[in-house]
Amino acid sequence: MITIIAAIGKNNELGKGNDLIWHLPADLKRFKKVTSGHHIIMGRNTFESIGKPLPNRTTIIITRNKAYTKEGCLIVNSIEEAIELSKNNSEVFIIGGAQIYKQALESNLVDKLDITLVHENFEADVYFPKIDSSVWKEVSREDFIADEKNKYDYSFVSYVKK
Repeated sequence: MITIIAAIGKNNELGKGNDLIWHLPADLKRFKKVTSGHHIIMGRNTFESIGKPLPNRTTIIITRNKAYTKEGCLIVNSIEEAIELSKNNSEVFIIGGAQIYKQALESNLVDKLDITLVHENFEADVYFPKIDSSVWKEVSREDFIADEKNKYDYSFVSYVKK
């Protein structure tokens, strides 16, 4: 199972200046719970914004730089190589960024979308690709209202291929 996991704003906003544009502890907690014990695939910029391999996960970084190395990480040069390296893991998560999401969706390799929808508009410089309702079917949704820890209303939404 290959799953894209992302948090996006109302207009598919992902981030700005190679960073997240909101802080939702509930989303971070869920991300950790869902991805722990699995392979996570990301682009180099996303890895560098995180700064280190995430605990209890196998980190695969996609970069065009053939000389790039990071201790504790696997380095590949394409989404296809990343998927091949992950083939023995029951669930693989593609965690960003925008270019990697786009490549993964265009390659038709993804089985599921696990989206945190933040119900707010944000200023952004990177966006998640539009979720095509002719390809993806919403199968679950949990809605939450803002509270003292989470500044924005949000929903956890899962999609599978039709």
